[in-house]
Amino acid sequence: MSSHSSAAVVTLPTDQELVLKVIPMPADCNANGDIFGGWVMAQVDLAGAVLPARYVRGRMATVAVNEFIFKQAVKVGDILSFFAKVNRIGNTSISVDVEVYAERFSRQGQYIKVTQATLTYVAIDDQGKPRPIPKD
Repeated sequence: MSSHSSAAVVTLPTDQELVLKVIPMPADCNANGDIFGGWVMAQVDLAGAVLPARYVRGRMATVAVNEFIFKQAVKVGDILSFFAKVNRIGNTSISVDVEVYAERFSRQGQYIKVTQATLTYVAIDDQGKPRPIPKD
C-alpha cells in the first residue's frame, strides 16, 4: 500500500468474467465531486444482467439487490472494470456477484476494489410473470 493512498492495490479476479468497462464523467458527480452512488448502482445492475441473459434467453427483471457495498469513492475519469460471476441458478431466478475495480486516471495499471454487490434477476414472460429458466 502506498503512503498517498488509503486503498490497497489489488490484482483483478481470474474466476470472474469482465462484463463491462466504463468511465464516469463529470455529469455523474454528486455534490461532493465524487461519482453519485446511484450512477454506480445503475452500472452494476447493467453489468450484473450480462451473464444471466445467457441462461434466461428472454425478458428478465432485477428483483433484489441482496448486498451492495461501496468500499471506496469513485472519481471522475476512473476506468471502472465490472466483473461478474453467477453464484446460484434457481427455477426462475439467478443470483450474481459483481465486483467493481477502478483504475485511477493518474495511476493506470493499478486497480483498487471500489464496489461489490450481489443481485438477483428473475426470468419473466410477456405479462411480467416469473417463468422457468430453460435447463438445456
